[in-house]
Amino acid sequence: MAGRFPQRPTRTTVRGGHAAVPGATGIPRQTAPARVRRWVPDGPLDLGLTLGPLRRGPADPTFRATADGSVWRACRTPAGPGTLRVRAYGGEVLGEAWGPGAGWLLEQLPELLGAADDPGAFVPRHRVVALARHRRPGLRLTRTGLVLESLIPSVLEQKVTTDEAYRAWRLLVRRFGEPAPGPAGLGERPMSVMPAPRTWALIPSWEWHRAGVDDKRASTILRAVRVAARLEQAVGMPPDQARARLEVVPGVGPWTSAEVVQRSHGAADEVTVGDLHLPGIVGWALAGDRDADDTEMLRLLQPYTGQRHRAARLILLSGHVPARRKPKMPWVDIGLL
Repeated sequence: MAGRFPQRPTRTTVRGGHAAVPGATGIPRQTAPARVRRWVPDGPLDLGLTLGPLRRGPADPTFRATADGSVWRACRTPAGPGTLRVRAYGGEVLGEAWGPGAGWLLEQLPELLGAADDPGAFVPRHRVVALARHRRPGLRLTRTGLVLESLIPSVLEQKVTTDEAYRAWRLLVRRFGEPAPGPAGLGERPMSVMPAPRTWALIPSWEWHRAGVDDKRASTILRAVRVAARLEQAVGMPPDQARARLEVVPGVGPWTSAEVVQRSHGAADEVTVGDLHLPGIVGWALAGDRDADDTEMLRLLQPYTGQRHRAARLILLSGHVPARRKPKMPWVDIGLL
């Protein structure tokens, strides 16, 4: 679920919150001309809240936030690899892009920052939701227009701890990806673009094992990259049809497809079903029921039909979550077996 954990003051979780601000020394000064686009949003915009769900862990090689407030993103576009740097100041957004995918990234910049989203359509029905919305007026739902870059890390997150999934994504992208175009691909901590579909398909079985990815998740990714072109076409479909196409791939179920379209489509109503924690968090926030299941969660979110994902995201960012009753799921590194 994008935005699972509450906002923290010093770093971003992969699920939402303010973007982390590591030292900027890993990104050298611009070494090649960048293509530039300026855009003025039609309302408040918080870059950290909007782009935070695209970050897969604190050391994600495809995502970085720096002390000057910039957000860097390296991705594989239909036009090729590209790097995007986004800064907001004075009510204006400046986008700079490098690489073969620079033009595509700048063309998609408004939608990436929530131009296709309609926060005004959301009407809070509970006090906790209303307060969360009031405190975060800059929350927009991003639309990346890319499927595979959200699908693969979502598959890696299936039925494991987030730390395991973050580690697997980091190791595989660094090992088999390519340097990000422009200055982000240089320096002491270079960013990387995720591998192309064919490269994913050629990763040896032992490399999946070393990254801690079991055969089931690896096989799901291999099946997905073989039909990558068909999956990317889902961007032009409504979210429900896109989810149906994704779920044709064995190993991709409702949880995974929802996680994907929340990012690729900016789907405001696609709530994550099948999550270990989300039903209890929503149940606790809206009804004091920490034992709520998916059915009860959907019932509680029914007043937000059309905006259920936004409502769930605001609940998660509110910090109104039940206390833990048992230890975290243990992490077993299968790469050591």
